[in-house]
Order: sequence, then C-alpha cells, then structure tokens
Amino acid sequence: MSLETEILLKEKKVRKFMKQNKLDAVMLTKFNNFAWFTCGGDNHVVTASDFGVVSIIITKDKKYLVASNIEAGRVSDEEIKGQGFIIKKFNWWEDAEKLKLIKEIVKEGVLGTDDGFAGYSNIDGKFSRLRFQLTSGEIKRYKWLGRKVGRAMGRVCKKIKKGDSEHKVSGLLAKELYKDGITPTVLLVAADERISKYRHPIPTDKKVEKVIMVVVCARKHGLIVSLTRIVHFGPVSAELRKKHNAVAKVDAVFNLSSKPGAGIKDIFKKAQDTYKETGFASEWTLHHQGGSTGYAGREYRGLPDSAEVVLPNQAFAWNPSITGTKCEDTIIVRKNKVEFISQTPGWPMIEVKAGNEKVLRPDILEIQG
Repeated sequence: MSLETEILLKEKKVRKFMKQNKLDAVMLTKFNNFAWFTCGGDNHVVTASDFGVVSIIITKDKKYLVASNIEAGRVSDEEIKGQGFIIKKFNWWEDAEKLKLIKEIVKEGVLGTDDGFAGYSNIDGKFSRLRFQLTSGEIKRYKWLGRKVGRAMGRVCKKIKKGDSEHKVSGLLAKELYKDGITPTVLLVAADERISKYRHPIPTDKKVEKVIMVVVCARKHGLIVSLTRIVHFGPVSAELRKKHNAVAKVDAVFNLSSKPGAGIKDIFKKAQDTYKETGFASEWTLHHQGGSTGYAGREYRGLPDSAEVVLPNQAFAWNPSITGTKCEDTIIVRKNKVEFISQTPGWPMIEVKAGNEKVLRPDILEIQG
C-alpha cells in the first residue's frame, strides 16, 4: 500500500466515524492519533506527555493543522509535507487565538476531540478503535521497528557483565534505540531479588550478581514494540527453570490463541487454565497479562470479562509473568498465522506446545563464567 493510499484510507475511516457519531469535525492532539492519521508523523516535544504540541482538524471535506508559530514550520515541513493540510497558525503568546481558529474552522458544527479541549466532547475512547487493524504500510513499518528493537535488546543483553548496574544497562539499551530514532517509552530493569519483588522495576543503582531482567517498550512512527529478556550468570536453578518453562507455556497459549474472531475472555481463560496446570494458579492476579498494542503500549488490556474480539492485522503484546520470571514479545495476528515481530537473533529458545501447535519462545540466556 502506498503512503497516498494509506492517507486516503484513513481520511475515509475518520469521515465515516464522524458520520456515525454525528460529528462535523474531529480534532486530534494526542500523539498516537496524530501519528496514526499522518501515517507516522510526530507532533511531540515533551516525551512525558500523551499530548502533542499541534492539533489537526478533519472536517467533511478538508483537513487543517492548527499550530503556534513555534511549531508550525517544523511540523508542516517534516511531518505532514505533501499531505494536503491547510495550515492555521497563531502566535505562541496568544492562547485564545487557538480557540478562535478552531471556531473559524468548525463554525456552528459539532466537534469531537481526543483531549476534551475547551469543553468539546472527548471522543478518544471510541476513536482509538480506528487504530486497531493495521494497514499493510503500518505492518511494514511495525516489522522494521520490531527487528530493530529485538536486535538492540540482543546486543545489549549479550554484553551485560556481573557488576553492571541497572541504570547502566538501561542506558546502553536507550543508546542503541536512539541511534535509529527509536524512543523507549518504558524501560524496566531488575537485578536478582528485585525481579521477584517488583512487577514494574524501574532501574536503580543496584548491580547485577546472578540474574537480570530487561523490559522495553519502544516507539517510532507512533507504533510501539514491547519485549522482555532475561540474562543469567551461570546455570539456571531448577526452581527458576520450572517457573520459566511454565511462563513460556502460558505465553504460547496467549499468542497462539490470538486468532481472528477469538474472544479475549476465552483466550484469557485458556491462559488462566495453563497457569493452574503448570502449578502457578494465582500468578495471573499479580500483574496484568498484556493485550492489544499498536499506537499505545496497550490499546486495551486482556481481562477475564473482556468483550473484545481479536481482529485480523491487529497487534498484541502479551506479558505473562511468574514471580521471578516473565515472557513477552510483540505479534501481529494475520489471517492464517501469528507473526512474531520482536525476535532476538541468536537468543536461546524453548519449543513449547499449546494445543496442537508448537512455537519457539525465548529462554533465559545463560552466560558462563
């Protein structure tokens, strides 16, 4: 699919959404929606925010960029050039002008926004569903990102040495990602006992002695890849081996059950049953299990009572964990297969059977010496 075709397809989707929701215009400011609609454009400045510094407005026959004089030039030149946006610019010190420009565009029409700006209706929850099924162009970008992030993870993990701090490891991975313009949105690193103590271990100065877990969510073109890998110095204990084999089994069930038309609650039940069968029945209660991904770390989380259904060309990042270990990769659900896009070349793998299918899942990397 060409970029031009993808742009037209998304315009058509948005205008259909407008018609269904009785809207005359939609304004997008969150950077995941901006990236989705512009096919990978970036409107962020502050990384610790979900909201970009410019907005786009789509009406029944036009589309606009509303931006301050600080941002208008860069965004129009580097993010949306040639996409047919009409530029509406205001001075950065005149905040009221932004609202004035919006009212000039929308007039007396009904506007839906993804951030509730100026009291307008917030349609973000409904709108996010437009992002769930990926186009062929998005899949191509996503697979590129998965390869880059998986390889970066492998390069860093294979260089970790005893005595390295969690901060050092996270810094090395961030450096590898930024080389390709990839932004880590989540970086978790836990050494030794911190793996068992905390499900979300932000990095500290703690130095690794025996085992370290590295978790990353990384974004480019608005898309996010998630994966987890574990490195162990010396032979893995029998207890950790039992736990990791079990979590790999749960992970295989989650991923291989993610087929078009499958109910999320049914997938979740199969995973719960597998936790129980492997001897770890209550572990699923200690951390969320992941879910749909794409333009958000999790577009929605898998839940026991979820009404969601797996769609063709939808991405998932399941992340089952058992105290002391975890398994996670990003997949795209295709018509006849599940495609793992965040693989780590040269990583030791475990063959796992789930139902009548087999799949290779990441093992723990043992480093001798």
